[in-house]
Amino acid sequence: MKAMSPMKLSSRAGGAARSLWQAGRVTLLGAALMVGPGSSQKIASAEASETLSHDEQHGDTGAQSARQEFTVPIARQQRIGVTYATIEKMSLRTTIRSAGTVAYDKRRHWAYVARVEGYAKELFVFSRGELVEKGQPLLSIISPDLIATQNEFIGLVRARDDARARGDNAGVGSTERLLAAARQRLLFWNIGEGEIVQLEQSRKAQEALTLRSPFRGVVQELGVEQGHKIAVGDRLVDIADLSVVSVWAHFYQDELPLLKRGLPINISTSAYPGETFHGKITVIDPFLDSAMRTSSVRIDVENPEIKLQPDMYVDAELTADLGEGVALPVGAVLPTGKRNVIFVDKGQGRLEPRFVELGRKFGDYYEVKSGVNETERVVTSANFLIDAEAKVQGALKSW
Repeated sequence: MKAMSPMKLSSRAGGAARSLWQAGRVTLLGAALMVGPGSSQKIASAEASETLSHDEQHGDTGAQSARQEFTVPIARQQRIGVTYATIEKMSLRTTIRSAGTVAYDKRRHWAYVARVEGYAKELFVFSRGELVEKGQPLLSIISPDLIATQNEFIGLVRARDDARARGDNAGVGSTERLLAAARQRLLFWNIGEGEIVQLEQSRKAQEALTLRSPFRGVVQELGVEQGHKIAVGDRLVDIADLSVVSVWAHFYQDELPLLKRGLPINISTSAYPGETFHGKITVIDPFLDSAMRTSSVRIDVENPEIKLQPDMYVDAELTADLGEGVALPVGAVLPTGKRNVIFVDKGQGRLEPRFVELGRKFGDYYEVKSGVNETERVVTSANFLIDAEAKVQGALKSW
């Protein structure tokens, strides 16, 4: 038998070692396919590390090259569960939901405050929550000052008429100025124009001042008792018009770019299941809540049947349509912290890793700003195993 040279022995030993390493790698991949998805990702990462270590020991620099494409055989892709989706344009629509609270519209609220001292002679409403019509009497007030001012007004009317009868133009002008001042005092004391005209025609002072509702609404507060004394500044009765109410809803800061004044929004409440109320955004508060990072948004809602009541909890739902755009399935994106990676199918098992710039999320899709084109196919599952293979083959040189 001939003795083998040291060089041949070394070559055979190296070949045997390489064969053993390849067999171990196949066994490792088989284990990755047999265990669950989570374990497969870990084994694939271990495989990648072992491959790089082996290549470095044997001086193989191919795995560390700057290749942008790498190959995963189609049969292997099927075994590890790789799926694809085609990039396409789609309608970018998203639904935003928020909780809110109903409040009365302060522009449709009237508070009667006593402007003259006197007594509450008679109440025509007796409790909070009573529905009143426009012009309906609320209460009457007796005031000596009010009666004196009415008598003064009647005396000035008679003096003016006497001056006119005598042809005294100067007297007419003087009494007209005094009449205007007396009229202004009566208006200040909540006496309406119609009542002043009636006073001028009848020339008979009214014993009591009757306050009437300025619109159809609901008694919100009743701060006076029948027969009690009234002082200047006392709150007498508050009327709220609930035919239109305000809903204050809270939206997060990343949702604010989708909101604008006049945008229609739907309101619902558990008090009326299946019923939807329609409103519009009228105010977007620019000052955010420092703790919740939300902004308050006022929504005006038509409420003719007064179903929505102040302090009631409601849900607000808004659908924002941003037109069409290129969209990418959420499952196709592999986030790395600073950037997002996708794997583009180049055919015949070849894959190309790319960094993509994403926009807003729309359900199960991301809007794509750049990095991928319409009609291209991308990997949507088993991304971590594909990522491990990409690292093994050096496709992601700047990971």
